[in-house]
Amino acid sequence: MAVFLFLVLVAVVLGIIGAVAEGLGYLLIIGIAVLVAAFAVATVRWSRHLRRRPVR
Repeated sequence: MAVFLFLVLVAVVLGIIGAVAEGLGYLLIIGIAVLVAAFAVATVRWSRHLRRRPVR
């Protein structure tokens, strides 16, 4: 959970810097990519957690 929150924070900071600073639009793209990666990591971890539960 801490890794997910850290990645979301990094994505937000990079997105803000990329949107505000002129000529640093690539940081906005990197921020979006990091955000997508964070959600992908969270989804994989969540799906693995759900599989471990025994079915009754």
